[in-house]
Amino acid sequence: MQDKGWKDLTPQEVEQLLKERKDIQFIDVRELEEYEAGHIEGVTLIPLSQFDIRKSEIDPEKETVFICRSGNRSGKVCEYLSTMGYRNMYNMVGGMLNWTGEVKIGK
Repeated sequence: MQDKGWKDLTPQEVEQLLKERKDIQFIDVRELEEYEAGHIEGVTLIPLSQFDIRKSEIDPEKETVFICRSGNRSGKVCEYLSTMGYRNMYNMVGGMLNWTGEVKIGK
């Protein structure tokens, strides 16, 4: 099996990583309105529409979990960054639609 440059994680696995408080970046790639309607507290918002100009905010040396509504956009971000040499990336499959942990409303 070919390494695609990232791994898929379930929302439950992501919740466990958050509880362990490891040195991991959590990036939500949804748009601001979606984020404000409900997000995981403490994650960084870098909307897909701003991704090209803000991707430098992501430390390529750190493990990074990408999150969106369903796992589609975050998967595309992983695919895009893998072509630029990024590794240590995770896509939360099922996205916020399958998230069962706490959700923060607003900014």
